[in-house]
Amino acid sequence: MIRRISSGGEFEAKIGYCRAVVAGGFVHVAGTVGQGDNVVEQCRSALQTIGAALEEAGATFADVVRVNYYLPDAAEFEPCWPVLAETFGANPPAATMIECNLIDPKYRIEIEVTALAPA
Repeated sequence: MIRRISSGGEFEAKIGYCRAVVAGGFVHVAGTVGQGDNVVEQCRSALQTIGAALEEAGATFADVVRVNYYLPDAAEFEPCWPVLAETFGANPPAATMIECNLIDPKYRIEIEVTALAPA
C-alpha cells in the first residue's frame, strides 16, 4: 500500500510530486526548503514542514533513519548544527551533506528525510 501526503505547496502541483510518500515500511519526505532571511531560519522552517509531514504519516523525528542536506554553500552548514542537534536529539539519523545549486538562489538549504513508518 502506498500513501501520498501533500502539504499543499505551490510546486507540488506544478512539478508533480508530493511532500511525502509512505511505502515499504518507510516515510520518504521530499527535499524541503524553508522560508526566512538566512540559512538558520530556512533550516528551522524546512524542519517544521518536514515535521508536519512526518506527523501526518504517524512518525516523528525520532523515527528518521536518513537525512540529506543540500546547500549551495557548504560554509553555511555549520550555523545549522545546533538546530539539527536539537531536532534529532538522542536519535541522530545517518546523514549526508552535499554542496549543490538549489531551485532558486534565495534558498540556502534543502532537507530530505527517510523515516520508519509506524507499524
